[in-house]
Amino acid sequence: MTQTLRPLVLGLAGLLLASVAAQAQESTVKLGVIRYTTKEKTNGVTGVGIPPGADASVGDADTLLFTYEYSFTPSLGVEFVLGVPPKIKADASGSVAFLGEVLTARNVAPTLLLNYHFMDPGSRVRPYVGLGVNYTRFVRIRTPYAWDVQMSDSLGWAAQVGVDVAMDKRWGLFASIGAAKVRSKLVATGATVLQSTIDFKPITYAFGASMRF
Repeated sequence: MTQTLRPLVLGLAGLLLASVAAQAQESTVKLGVIRYTTKEKTNGVTGVGIPPGADASVGDADTLLFTYEYSFTPSLGVEFVLGVPPKIKADASGSVAFLGEVLTARNVAPTLLLNYHFMDPGSRVRPYVGLGVNYTRFVRIRTPYAWDVQMSDSLGWAAQVGVDVAMDKRWGLFASIGAAKVRSKLVATGATVLQSTIDFKPITYAFGASMRF
């Protein structure tokens, strides 16, 4: 864990423990859909026999989203975010663009956020902002160009802005935009060893329904 992230993780953990110890105020469950858009940046693809300018680009993905938030004050809450692991696809680009699709994978990306909600709890519309940490693990990694491929796990900051709209005392709607730092090193072993470091720079767009209890 990096020195930059350690204070943030410890602070969030302390707030979470404090919230568990305190009397419960409110819990909110959200279910919706989320779209991942990537603004990835790589250092190219390198390896013996790989032509200069070889690169890859990662496409967008959609999946289902589930979150649970525990509010321990009228304005502050800790939210755990998880979704069905989306399938991401990477296409060759640059000097090897003719290769087409070169990799598929699924990413498991639990995220812990400390949210601050504006307006009173009884307000029909409540904007919020959140800051926390994201852990991403890549699974089911496949490529037709290597017999073994690995992608390193990622731990980085995450943030979101959103709005809750109450339909009644229990049910509501939500929409949010999020961002996270997701960086992974890829190593593929086949006829040669290919390497690349990918900075995904994901932006997420989510909306759905919520239930308070």
